[in-house]
Amino acid sequence: MDWSVTARTGEPHVRVHVAERTLTTWLLLDTSASMQFGTADRRKADVAEGAALAIGHVATRYGNRLGLMTFGARESQITKPLQGRSGLLGLIARLHDDPPNQGAGPTRLGEALDRSALLARQRGLIVIVSDFRGPQDWRTPLLRLLQRHHVIAIEVRDPREQELPAMGVLWMVDPETGRQLRVDTSSRKLRRRFAERAAAEREDIARELRRSGADHIVLSTAGDWLRELSALLNRRRKR
Repeated sequence: MDWSVTARTGEPHVRVHVAERTLTTWLLLDTSASMQFGTADRRKADVAEGAALAIGHVATRYGNRLGLMTFGARESQITKPLQGRSGLLGLIARLHDDPPNQGAGPTRLGEALDRSALLARQRGLIVIVSDFRGPQDWRTPLLRLLQRHHVIAIEVRDPREQELPAMGVLWMVDPETGRQLRVDTSSRKLRRRFAERAAAEREDIARELRRSGADHIVLSTAGDWLRELSALLNRRRKR
């Protein structure tokens, strides 16, 4: 009973306290071997870590909560959601203690999405930071996740993954499987086919993400990746 208002108005008034629901953001960070690749200004892992910190700063404003899951070749590592500054410090500590490098092996994004669906009980935001390379086992888990949560997919690329330089004979190694392939990059036909297939693969990823309903942004190891990320976050804030 609100006695002061009741006394002023002469009518009974009851004060009902409604607790504000905090937004919980889960950050899914790819720490697989392919993220160590980088031929431009930095590695993909560097961009991913920077994007994670930027998301962390935004996600923990106004007392909101942030949780972290790393995924790669090994079993996922989880930091439970913490509120406000504690959530940001938890992210920084995890990145410092367990840098984004989990060794060789296929990326397990599908498993990570399934596990995050079990952990994220309250409706919230899921942010995936990955190069989306490896098994395409994430499509169905992503659709299930989007039934309850909003999802942002941040794809990290390196220019050399899209085009081969003319450097003669090279040994190319898949960092996640260890498979090696000898190629003659002096061949224009080979370089053209490589670029076409790489572009088609990335377009397939983008198309699947658009169809699912997730927000999709591409960050590159070359240039100002922070500007692109800031533009996405500003668009979301204006919605």
